[in-house]
Amino acid sequence: MLIVALRFVKDTMEAEDVVQEAFINAFSKLEHFKAEVSFGAWLKRIVINKCIDVLKSKKQRIVELEAYHLNVIEDNNEDDWTVEDDITVEDVKRAIEILPDKYKFVVLLYLIEGYDHKEIAEILNISEIASRTQLSRGKQKLKNALKLKKNGTRS
Repeated sequence: MLIVALRFVKDTMEAEDVVQEAFINAFSKLEHFKAEVSFGAWLKRIVINKCIDVLKSKKQRIVELEAYHLNVIEDNNEDDWTVEDDITVEDVKRAIEILPDKYKFVVLLYLIEGYDHKEIAEILNISEIASRTQLSRGKQKLKNALKLKKNGTRS
């Protein structure tokens, strides 16, 4: 859970606080756990929500975009996250870090945490269309950042 928190808040002490608060919250609301998912998945969702609350409280607002503000992008290659062979996992992590928050959180939740668009929409309080669009745009920005690195114009 600490690793999950660190993906969002970046500060170890703050991530430890988030995880501790998430555990306290989870155990105080244990009667709400319905075993529809594993306890770990339920707890992970609480940790992510706590991380987002911390980011919001720091005025690092997630930009909420309504579907009518977006040009809907149909990405038929949603599962195609392939990159050049010489791109390392660290390169990908660094590229994700420089994404704008509205894309970074959707990419993290989808690619790293494995949530689907319905779950991402619920977590971030956006529509599923916005989730799909932000993922598609984030993926494109990520691929562009990795191309720049590969071509030697970014270190």
